Amino acid sequence: MQEEMVNDILNRLMTGELSEYYVKKEDFMDFRKVLVKRNDFKHFRGIGGRGGDVLYQYLKEPRS
Repeated sequence: MQEEMVNDILNRLMTGELSEYYVKKEDFMDFRKVLVKRNDFKHFRGIGGRGGDVLYQYLKEPRS
């Protein structure tokens, strides 16, 4: 995944345009590299699924 595409997805999660986004195992590391650089990183919740896929959601309150 390209950084531009990941940022677009994360921004759409943040604004509520997307309620959740499913990341395949093979795209996880590219997605995470962009995610951890963001100031609002702690607002994102990743729920691991079977086989290494992750479902991301945006939280109004940052996780601890």
